[in-house]
Amino acid sequence: MYTIGEVSKMFDIPISTLRYYDKEGLFPKIERKSGIRQFSEEEIEALRVFECLKKSALKIRDIKKFIDWTELGNETLEERKKLFHNQKKQIEEEINHLNKTLDMLKFKCWYYDEALSTGDEQAVKRKIPEDLPQEIKDSYINSHS
Repeated sequence: MYTIGEVSKMFDIPISTLRYYDKEGLFPKIERKSGIRQFSEEEIEALRVFECLKKSALKIRDIKKFIDWTELGNETLEERKKLFHNQKKQIEEEINHLNKTLDMLKFKCWYYDEALSTGDEQAVKRKIPEDLPQEIKDSYINSHS
């Protein structure tokens, strides 16, 4: 069992946030000893899931809905599965978008490094896209697709 202070340090989450989660019903089975929250391994694992869902842009009310579904048991397995598949899809789309952004940055870094080293921006432009180094060409193609 862990105290709220220990959990706060473990996850680098303010105590006030943990209290808010509890107030919102995200820890339905949390035990209290003399009024002090006692976090079990079950709450610790739940918190890992909450943090994942939050980072995937799920709102607290939707995380609460997920908790309610878990309390209902097997009859909500399909809903819970859909929730995670939807969040996974959103993150994959975001990663794809970020990879395109990163590839544009890689290309432009190479472009300006090359232009500065040769002193001839037009010569660099003439290399695009056929005569680019393969890694830069891949980045260029991905950032322009």
